[in-house]
Amino acid sequence: MSAMELAFIIDPPEKLAAYKDSSVAMMRSAAARGHHLWIIERASLLWQDGGRGFAEHRSAPDAGTRLCKAESGVATVFARARRIAVSESNSLWFSVLEEAVRPLRDYSAVLMRQDPPFDMEYVAATWLLQRAEAEGARIFNRPQAIRDHSEKLALCEFAEFAPTTRVARTAADVQAFIDEFKDVVIKPLDGMGGAGVFRIRHDEPNRNVIVETVTALGSRSVMVQRYLPEVTAGDKRVLIIGGQVVPWGLARIPQGGELRGNLAAGGKGVAQPLTPRERQIADCLAPTLWARGLFIVGLDMIGERLTEINVTSPTCFVEISQHSGIDVAGLAIAALEKECTG
Repeated sequence: MSAMELAFIIDPPEKLAAYKDSSVAMMRSAAARGHHLWIIERASLLWQDGGRGFAEHRSAPDAGTRLCKAESGVATVFARARRIAVSESNSLWFSVLEEAVRPLRDYSAVLMRQDPPFDMEYVAATWLLQRAEAEGARIFNRPQAIRDHSEKLALCEFAEFAPTTRVARTAADVQAFIDEFKDVVIKPLDGMGGAGVFRIRHDEPNRNVIVETVTALGSRSVMVQRYLPEVTAGDKRVLIIGGQVVPWGLARIPQGGELRGNLAAGGKGVAQPLTPRERQIADCLAPTLWARGLFIVGLDMIGERLTEINVTSPTCFVEISQHSGIDVAGLAIAALEKECTG
């Protein structure tokens, strides 16, 4: 197939851990298949009324001058972007070939891979991306779907697969749940990587202060779930790509008495085939999520119970590939090729 121009909206690329980053793995796979790569940082998204034209923009040394003009009278979503070449080096994994400001609709596909927190700036980015989509840009995951699927609250739609859960804000409602189930996990709705997650037993001496801290004295809603002792065997990440379930997942196993299995919290990753129940849950969700434009989804499961539905920048591609022999990044790029050329 002919080469595509793919733009990845990511965190500052200099800060990515290239040896394990799923976005980097996808870019390397795309480059190996002959596609052209651009990287965009969320802060560079901008909208402009095309009737006023657009100025000349900076290029990388020796790359020549790039002029990007909006069509007369057409309002357009642009982004400052860098065209890059990638390498297998993890310390210097990319080099800049060119810089330009381009309409998002000019790319074959734009992949939104910005990490949380899902704050109002993230929401604003989804509004801009949705506007770009209306102009003809192809955005993966779809911006409205990202915005509509809180990675914690999306669980409410699929409660039959979840542990007993309560979403609440007042201390009384949280405390009543703790009293009923004796051993629970409490977490903020906008966190990632296990940040702000606490296990609370009913006889925990710091119980009140933990509730006060996580709810910000009752000003912030939280999720409280019955504690699943099976977490000691791992918090399983299950990937769905283009509506298809990857048959292996990554069990993130807590270490050293830690509650959290998240790799960012020191968990040990062990790739494993999905159990029949994990596969059943993923197969049930996959067509619904894909129909909404969620191209890459990361389900989190503990003890074959669904605990989160991650849609912003699901990870674990590299770890699953290393132990299973499945080229997860390659699956993602192949699925993207099918979507953009089919």
